[in-house]
Amino acid sequence: MTGDVARFDEVIASLRLPAVAAPMTFISTPELVAAACAAGIIGSFPTSNASSVAELDEWFDQIESRRARAERTPGPIAANLIVGKQNTRLDDDVDCVVRHRPAMVITSVGSPAPVIPALQVAGCLVFADVASEAHAHKALEAGADGLVLLSAGAGGHTGWANPFAFVRAVRAFFAGPLVLTGGMSDGASLWAAQCAGFDLAMFGTRFIATDESAAPSAWRDALVAGTMDDISLATAPNGVVASVLGDNAGSAGHTVSAVHGQQSVAALVDEIETGWHQAQADTRQLLDLEPQL
Repeated sequence: MTGDVARFDEVIASLRLPAVAAPMTFISTPELVAAACAAGIIGSFPTSNASSVAELDEWFDQIESRRARAERTPGPIAANLIVGKQNTRLDDDVDCVVRHRPAMVITSVGSPAPVIPALQVAGCLVFADVASEAHAHKALEAGADGLVLLSAGAGGHTGWANPFAFVRAVRAFFAGPLVLTGGMSDGASLWAAQCAGFDLAMFGTRFIATDESAAPSAWRDALVAGTMDDISLATAPNGVVASVLGDNAGSAGHTVSAVHGQQSVAALVDEIETGWHQAQADTRQLLDLEPQL
């Protein structure tokens, strides 16, 4: 096992639910991130959503200010760093993240190796976004604290592997923190992810249709009207395979079938929590049943 286990345990202990509002290009605003944190889960955003490093500084300040006014213990912030060559301001973004010291940093679209030392010195837990066993091994060798397993059905950049097969394969060589992204629709799926061996799970598509997201009305309407049968694969401008909805309505994952209308982040987290508790109760009842002859 690599990473700061005690630090990760502190993050888990601070959460109302073991859930993350996923970092989504164009969608994740300071309002969405702050609302997710205020609701007691992890709020995350790509640093590249801010138009400049100066704006990124302002975003961190805005989110922290709103977290401080939360009525419950707020969830932590997770910054998402695109570490591929397309991020021409990566060094400056890293410096900004180091100044603000969010609890978690998620690296995507490239090797996390160049950014890990500075982030870990600053006290950030570094989670690498991976889509294969080979990438998981490389990220751990580079010193990542945990992994985000990008699985089939994720919105936007997506993986190809079944999440149940993926997590069991990775658990064969890594006992540290794992996050599932792809296919998370409700509280029952969150509980299923935990039972399968994940510590946290990311919800993306469900949060696109929230009041606080930056999605235009046409995108939201397409989410409400769509089903997973409307999802297809396309190649994003950066060359990565992505899940898209309908005729270029926007990115979305298989969980679009669970989007039935627009709601606030707070209402969505309440809904997920209710389903999570119900799934646990259903499991306990199932385990208590007498074996059927």
